[in-house]
Amino acid sequence: MASKLEELMAFQIKACDWPEPIREYLFIHGRCFRADFAWPALKLLLEVDGGTWNGGRHTSGKGFANDCEKYNLAMLQGWRVLRVTGEHIKSGQALAWLEEVMRLPFE
Repeated sequence: MASKLEELMAFQIKACDWPEPIREYLFIHGRCFRADFAWPALKLLLEVDGGTWNGGRHTSGKGFANDCEKYNLAMLQGWRVLRVTGEHIKSGQALAWLEEVMRLPFE
């Protein structure tokens, strides 16, 4: 189930003239790691990290360690990963970063 922040990010992405992302994308075969948003043709993942100030999963010791494994494995398979918080989404910074990374050359 998508969070309110993920839905806000999806709304913002839809308002742009960009390729539509795949939601909850399983990006490593044989693992349960999912990306909130993925553009497989661009090898680009966007992760929304909620609960950064109220003890959410991403800030617990185990959650942080799992995130490190997830993003390192993604990088080793050639994925580019953007991680954003609610503040980044609400301020428009997440969209600015996303626009910038989509303009970067990718091989």
